[in-house]
Amino acid sequence: MLNLTNSTWRTNMSAKIILIIAASIAVISSICVSSSDPGLLQDFCVANFTSTVVVNGYPCKDPLLVTSDDFFFSGIDQPRSTDNQLGSNITVVGVERIPGLNTMGLIISRIDYAPGGLNPPHYHPRSSEVFTVVEGDLFVGFITTNSDIGNTLYAKKLQKGDVFVFPQGLIHFQFNIGGKRH
Repeated sequence: MLNLTNSTWRTNMSAKIILIIAASIAVISSICVSSSDPGLLQDFCVANFTSTVVVNGYPCKDPLLVTSDDFFFSGIDQPRSTDNQLGSNITVVGVERIPGLNTMGLIISRIDYAPGGLNPPHYHPRSSEVFTVVEGDLFVGFITTNSDIGNTLYAKKLQKGDVFVFPQGLIHFQFNIGGKRH
């Protein structure tokens, strides 16, 4: 018959509790590590426009042929004509202009507005948008699709230096409420 004293029983119990805690931490840590985003397989994938291979995006250019120019665009500071029905002009700088953007899920844009110019309601199904006002006064907003609270408009008047975020997949717009071209 096993006869343990109180102190022996407490020591054995303490050791078991420590072992259980350590095992729990190990299991939780391994779950957290395995559920994180995987690391990149490569540093970048510059678009290879000459390839005949068709993939989701462009195939990668040979890394030995990549140059700094593959990550560069000049001219985003140049105003574009807003002489059209909407009174706005969007300059999109995507993978076609910066091949190094390939597979990054990123686009850079400049929007010029005439007085009363509008970037009409639209959405981006695969990305959010960060909007920065460089000059002027704009009225911007987006509409939710949450059925619990209804279609709610979140809108704000923005001025030079302001930033507004449009969530992925939600209809949004921008409207020049200032009296000048921006």
